[in-house]
Amino acid sequence: MTDEITLFVNPTAGRGRGARAAQPAASALRAAGFSVRTVLGENAVDALTRARAAVEGGTGALVAVGGDGMANLALQAVAGTGTPLGLVAVGTGNDFARDLGIPVRDPVAAGRMIAEALKEDRLRDVDLGRVHGMREDGSRADGSRDGGARADGTWFGTVLASGFDSRVNDRGNRMRWPVGRFRYDLAIVAELAALRPLPFRIRLDDGEVREIEATLVAVGNGSSYGGGMRICAGADLQDGLFDITVVGDCDRRTLLTVFPKVYRGTHLAHPKVTVHRAARIEIQAPDVTGYADGEPLGPLPLTAECVRGAVRVALF
Repeated sequence: MTDEITLFVNPTAGRGRGARAAQPAASALRAAGFSVRTVLGENAVDALTRARAAVEGGTGALVAVGGDGMANLALQAVAGTGTPLGLVAVGTGNDFARDLGIPVRDPVAAGRMIAEALKEDRLRDVDLGRVHGMREDGSRADGSRDGGARADGTWFGTVLASGFDSRVNDRGNRMRWPVGRFRYDLAIVAELAALRPLPFRIRLDDGEVREIEATLVAVGNGSSYGGGMRICAGADLQDGLFDITVVGDCDRRTLLTVFPKVYRGTHLAHPKVTVHRAARIEIQAPDVTGYADGEPLGPLPLTAECVRGAVRVALF
């Protein structure tokens, strides 16, 4: 393995924590004997192009500095390549890092951990989800990152959200005030006022198409999204399967009863909640955008497959 490490930085993550975290993380890596180069990029597309070039050029590891959005972007560069991924998690949610047991908001500890893992070959292959757009006839749709899932697949590490949770994301992304997490709290209130069950059509693996009325369908490679909401609490990053949480046709009162339990994962015991396990899911619903790792994929229908051991991660 080469001693050159590529630091993949989002300077705006966590209201500037990404930029502040890059230097101590780089210092920890250099102190361990690694050469560090930094990739920023003028925008997400440019940054990803540069990250992919670094991977293709044989970098020893790609270390993403930021939150789940930056981790997701890094996955598009390293998935399936064998190049190790390191995470310096300093964003708002950091759900992928939490699932992996990686230090959160401690760039020095994360940098040291990554250096030790690379030197000692302490790496683990973990599963990822891969999403494709679909036309109504089931064929894959072509699209860019901005317009939907890529024709060759968009990777994700945590949860694919669709339904109430993705509509909260839609509304929150449209809002210009307030800033930060409070914006999404207000978006939740607004979406609750408009709450109604949605007609989903899902197909698990090679089974029959199921038509269900549901509030949301969450496809979990990892267990949580939204900064610790354990929507798919039983998900395992190494079992080759998604945990698929379906919240049924709730009214506002029921959803407000279920929602607080999601942080402990105890919502799964509610009679309106069911969990399925599958390696592949096709999911359709009208006027619903899919989100994975908090990033928009484009409108449903979408299909997702769990790819076993798709990324090599530096861990404790």
